[in-house]
Amino acid sequence: MITNTLPAGLARSRHLRGRPRRTEGASVARRSEPGYAVGAYARTRGMTLIEILVVLVLIGVVMGIVGGNFIQRGEKAKRDAARIEIGQIGQTLDLFKLEVGRYPTSQEGLQALITPPAGVSNWNGPYWKRAMVPKDPWGNDYVYTFPGQHGAYDILSYGADGKEGGDGADKDVTSWDQ
Repeated sequence: MITNTLPAGLARSRHLRGRPRRTEGASVARRSEPGYAVGAYARTRGMTLIEILVVLVLIGVVMGIVGGNFIQRGEKAKRDAARIEIGQIGQTLDLFKLEVGRYPTSQEGLQALITPPAGVSNWNGPYWKRAMVPKDPWGNDYVYTFPGQHGAYDILSYGADGKEGGDGADKDVTSWDQ
């Protein structure tokens, strides 16, 4: 018959796992005594402050990399949305010209797609489905110019900064770069 017996030292160490070993002549700290957490018992459990700081720094680095990628994708999505909406406005302007015989003037602006301009008799709008002139994804008005310098008309969004020119997310989105 096989018995499952462990040597006496192993059985005792399993029972005392996680506790400091008592040595002869040394005083044993009790949980109620001051300085207990600084003793040998505290060093066998948990993590040190340095280890926690290293983990936090690593988490911060990973979040910085991942977060940066999400921000860049968000700006690219806004630029793509502006490009698509400029294309839709252009198609709506072409329909306006087909029915009225001309594009709206710069003074009439894109509002002519929603409300009939003064003196136009064959306006069959509204040509834009929404009740308001669209704004770019950054909340700024699109700039409409007729006659345009790059085509029959120019439509542009100044990008994230709302100012002419710029690089990256601040770069202008235009109808002539479609």
